[in-house]
Amino acid sequence: METRHLRYFVAVAEERHFGRAAQRLHMAQPPLSQQIKQLEEQLGTPLFERTTRKVELTPAGELLLERGRRILQDLEELESDVAQVGAGAAGVLRVGFSGSATYRLLPPLVQKARRELPGLKLSVHGEMLTPQMVADLEEGRLDVAVLRPPVDSPEVDLAFLDQDRLVAALPADSPWAERSQLDLADLAGESFVGYPAQSVVTRIFREACHREGFTPRVVQEAAETSTLLALVAAGMGLALVPMTTRRFAFQGIVFRPVRNAPPVDLAVAWRRGAQTPLVRRFLALFDTVSAPAHDGAAAPRAAQPPAVVRTLPVKEPTRED
Repeated sequence: METRHLRYFVAVAEERHFGRAAQRLHMAQPPLSQQIKQLEEQLGTPLFERTTRKVELTPAGELLLERGRRILQDLEELESDVAQVGAGAAGVLRVGFSGSATYRLLPPLVQKARRELPGLKLSVHGEMLTPQMVADLEEGRLDVAVLRPPVDSPEVDLAFLDQDRLVAALPADSPWAERSQLDLADLAGESFVGYPAQSVVTRIFREACHREGFTPRVVQEAAETSTLLALVAAGMGLALVPMTTRRFAFQGIVFRPVRNAPPVDLAVAWRRGAQTPLVRRFLALFDTVSAPAHDGAAAPRAAQPPAVVRTLPVKEPTRED
């Protein structure tokens, strides 16, 4: 399969119309139809169901569209990265961040990298969920990820950074805002907004609620922490978020500690066997930029990069010999 065939296919699949796809590709429609026909013959299966009124994808076409987009994106990133290195960059690292870690660690990390790794180009992907980052590490789409354990993948190594606790984010006019501290069980009848179901924070939150004897009623989900807080401010519901989220002023929201809220870990991860010299130098930066999870003094940190943790969920870090 040639790259041009894949580009032609994606254009038709997204437009669901050969004429519009041809205009988008700046080519005539007959040659485009011929190229798609050649691709189907090469693959030995139809990719589209054609009628006089519409063009729909077959199951094989749906699969090719999903993976084809990913391949084309990878090619575009590869072209850009190669050009950057060719222009004098020391290297390119693709780094993913989860939720509040995007705001908490990204600014000091980028500043540190600019000082200590001049010429390094960072391709940053923020507000990602842990499962997606793990998949991207496994597939080589990310080099490093700051995520919330646990992670169930034999292909990913991670190093413990620190631990956070969940606090309640409440609309400022909520009756619960009058209290200085809450019990999770008290919130059993409330509406919640939360991260998507596949989020590690959501899983930890739901398990904690079940231990208190109730299933939380989640009325809206949002992958981005900023969107989640906006929903809270709008009065849609309460949210349990990492304590470090309190650092970000958001009008109309108050934060209250929850007496029996569970902890959530933060770790930096990379694909096993892919710790290149550049990745190792980048990982070492976390030793000096990791902000404290709790208000107050930072926890003492080791002089070397944090130890690798292979057995998950992460507990105490252990150093490999």
